[in-house]
Amino acid sequence: MTGEDYPSDDDKSFVSAKSSHDPKPETRFSAEEEASLLAESNKLKTEANSLFAHGSFEEAVQTYDRALSSCPNYLEYEIAVLHSNIAACHIKSEQWKEAIDSATKSIDALERIDPLPKPKTSQDATKAKLQPQSAVEEIDDETAEKIEALEKSGRTRDDVQKIRVKAFLRRAKARSETGGWAALQGAYEDYTFLATVPNLSPLDKRTVQKSMTDIGPKLEDAKSKEMAEMMGKLKGLGNSILKPFGLSTNNFQFVKDEKSGGYSMNFNQNA
Repeated sequence: MTGEDYPSDDDKSFVSAKSSHDPKPETRFSAEEEASLLAESNKLKTEANSLFAHGSFEEAVQTYDRALSSCPNYLEYEIAVLHSNIAACHIKSEQWKEAIDSATKSIDALERIDPLPKPKTSQDATKAKLQPQSAVEEIDDETAEKIEALEKSGRTRDDVQKIRVKAFLRRAKARSETGGWAALQGAYEDYTFLATVPNLSPLDKRTVQKSMTDIGPKLEDAKSKEMAEMMGKLKGLGNSILKPFGLSTNNFQFVKDEKSGGYSMNFNQNA
């Protein structure tokens, strides 16, 4: 199986450094307690991976949930891995909404460790053009602290990126299978992000490219269908309001002005 559809079997133990998402200091476990809880969580995760490999997806989800319960809730990387694996189980069971939810939780947990760069504003773009290009990535102090904490935990940004790619692939897959304008648009956005990820594996690149090509026509069809349904509902509402007056929406015709592109409304008593 590929990394896209098989849960990550990443069982390295670590003790997380403090992050901005940590609970209050008094709720954190001692190093010994944390290590014990994490060992139990990793043991359950290994059992769940085995259940997944044997096609027992429902039992695997239940075991991953137990692993989540054992894992300290401030160990964001481990939490992200477990949610991503749960998403993989839901995809195998064609439980698309549950898969979207689990993959999103994984993405959110990773975002708290190593946030994705925020989209640049037009002002930022102008400033970038005026300044010399730098080969070094610019990061703010808060992000630098989170990256330092990640490295102290025994993980790297590459580890985060690998799980992030899996979670995005799984969410995009589930969204595309859910169908509907909003879900397909979300899937397209996920694949668009993945297309920008450096060092994406050849298999994942092909998956992303093919999926984006396939979604395009489906997205337009879903948009047209849902817009037609919405207009139909609005027309029905309008007719219910106009009926007591002996009128209907057919009495009102919208005419497009080819020069301005705007519309004018004409009233036709005999329509």
